Amino acid sequence: MTDLELYGHPDSGHACKVALALTLAGLPWRATRIDIWAPPDTRPAAFLAASSAAEVPVLMIDGVAHAQSGAILIELATRFHCLGGESPAGLRRGREVILWEANRIGMCLPQLKEARRLGGAHFDPAVVDWLEGRFAVDRARFDRMLGGADFLHGAAPGIGDCAVWGYAQWLTEAGVTPSPVMAGWLERMRALPAARTPEAFFPAD
Repeated sequence: MTDLELYGHPDSGHACKVALALTLAGLPWRATRIDIWAPPDTRPAAFLAASSAAEVPVLMIDGVAHAQSGAILIELATRFHCLGGESPAGLRRGREVILWEANRIGMCLPQLKEARRLGGAHFDPAVVDWLEGRFAVDRARFDRMLGGADFLHGAAPGIGDCAVWGYAQWLTEAGVTPSPVMAGWLERMRALPAARTPEAFFPAD
């Protein structure tokens, strides 16, 4: 059996993407919570040895470190033939959505969430306005990508859905609203048997 250990934290949408994918795929895994708010050099030695950037998520697969959430999702789909990895078309779709998310919605939502977090980073109002405008464009693009399907991969969720979910789960905290199409997708994602809160994925010791 493959040994899977995920370093993450409930405040990391990138770590949540991987945790959801592992759970959706029915793969046995264990979480190791890393305090991302603590100075990097105070984090556990085993984690620092696995992560050259001292960032989460890192997925250990049989002792080999895999970093960057999008790369990890593609690795899981390819290695375990799941969440779109069952076919070339599914993998192609997953790669397309993951790269779009990283460059678009996965850029603006974390910044908006941080801008509105109590004690978070200060953003100039003009920057917040720009990020909100960018999200509005991305939200419309999401609607076109989803079309009339239940999930971005069609009838069942795949790695692309996991990627977008990472920060789309926090639209309220980011101070933005979903379109009706996105709201329906969010409801279906929350209703999945594998769905968990971030704290449930990465419980405190």
